[in-house]
Amino acid sequence: MPTHDQDLYSKVQLAVEHLKKIFRWAEPQKPRLAVILGSGLGDFAETLQTSRRIPFSDVPHFPLSSVTGHLGHLILGRSGETWLICLQGRAHFYEGYEMSAVTFPVRVLGALGVKRLIVTNAAGSINRRFRPGDLLLLSDHISSFIPNPLVGPNLEGLGPRFPDMSECYSLRLRQVAQRCAQKLKFTLREGVYVSLTGPSYESPAEIQMLRKLGADAVGMSTVPEVIVARHMGMECLGLSLITNLAAGISQVPLSHQEVLDAGKRMKPKLVKFLVLLNQEISKLE
Repeated sequence: MPTHDQDLYSKVQLAVEHLKKIFRWAEPQKPRLAVILGSGLGDFAETLQTSRRIPFSDVPHFPLSSVTGHLGHLILGRSGETWLICLQGRAHFYEGYEMSAVTFPVRVLGALGVKRLIVTNAAGSINRRFRPGDLLLLSDHISSFIPNPLVGPNLEGLGPRFPDMSECYSLRLRQVAQRCAQKLKFTLREGVYVSLTGPSYESPAEIQMLRKLGADAVGMSTVPEVIVARHMGMECLGLSLITNLAAGISQVPLSHQEVLDAGKRMKPKLVKFLVLLNQEISKLE
């Protein structure tokens, strides 16, 4: 019987070989950059040129999302001169998946040769200076409230037993992001993101606790993906679209529709920013 790490490794390789056969890319098309698009943020993928799209359901062992706003497509396309992979949506721990399944797409991206990963999400604001519609650049995260995706036998072929997390979100990529925001003449906030399991929204008392711990925004994704990406040596950038004020700050009940509506309002600015960001990151060594 295969061990956990051997079984997962074989599943990753199966998915990789399947995608290579479908995409049949030449070396110049081989993507080194990937973008995971969160709730209501999938429209950036529609800007890609020469794109090829397949549903998650066609990729062996890919988890499927049941959440509105997560279309569940994997897309290979070109933004300017840069080839990249976009994931329109993601699976979440609260949907009942194990962490190994939630982070499986990131494992596949790394095995495909992706070196840089942009992870986006919709988040609630804990910092009272942030407002719905703000774009938050993640400087760090707090992951203590969710199971670590690296628990269990280590995947020696994919990364070290004790990976360093002192710079989860690349400083140089954050600097590129800030320069892009300046070019587009908008303020890019920066702060700490905390990930909880969901699916319930946080209570006012929980928000007070998270604020005291140093969190600026809260969501239900991203952190497991970034931990696995860093385990595989990928350089990461995290972006949160602030869609609502967290419980105890907001005077209205929280809802997922609020998240989707904010994504629609911010679509033009967010798409322009992601297009420019991908172009500028592609210029790096």
